[in-house]
Amino acid sequence: MKPEILPEERVSRRRLTPLRKVAYALATPLALLLIRAWWRSCRIVSVTGAQHLEAALAAAPSLLPCYWHQHELFCARYLLLQVPKGLKLGFLVSPSVDGEVPAAIARRLGAQVIRGSSTRTGAKALRDYYQLLVNENVSPVITPDGPTGPPHRFKPGGLLLAQISGRPLLPMAFAASSAWHFGWDDFVLPRPGSRIAIAIGAPVKVDRSVALSQGEVLEQWQQRLERELASLSQAAQAALA
Repeated sequence: MKPEILPEERVSRRRLTPLRKVAYALATPLALLLIRAWWRSCRIVSVTGAQHLEAALAAAPSLLPCYWHQHELFCARYLLLQVPKGLKLGFLVSPSVDGEVPAAIARRLGAQVIRGSSTRTGAKALRDYYQLLVNENVSPVITPDGPTGPPHRFKPGGLLLAQISGRPLLPMAFAASSAWHFGWDDFVLPRPGSRIAIAIGAPVKVDRSVALSQGEVLEQWQQRLERELASLSQAAQAALA
């Protein structure tokens, strides 16, 4: 059976009413203040593999940072710190009205926003990702097991995008000295005052000759990236020890 690379497109019926616009306008600066305060309360004490990001950008004008959904908070933090250094960063945000606040926060932090969802507008999101990568040299982030899991399972869309765009995947992970964990993916929320370690792997290119439409080949590539992300998680934990 041919593997499903992209999900069927579905669109939310909810609408952005005037009342919601007012509520989101008030919520955005408050949420941004909280996120920045949380970031500043923790210290990034170790970055392993920073040279891989530099090498990837030296070889291509854009790339595909990828990390598990549970590592969003401080992998995104580290990438946003690279924006003033020239990294053009992008985030995929839900096209529903619930995505209005996250989209506004991402823009205020200096990133570009793609309004789409891997589970609702898969083909459109892939197209928008491709255009940003190739035409505008934006590096859009991929959380390959998001937004609903299964956790630590590298979904095919990121591999397909890397292949058709010719841009490398850049695997990442982080660890915290003390954190809360919650949600379907055991999301990592570092406690204030925590030490943070970042681990970045070597860029991974998916050659156009790779037959991702073949189930066994796709599975091999998925397992390769899953092993790499697991190894980076362990490296980040070891850096804190």
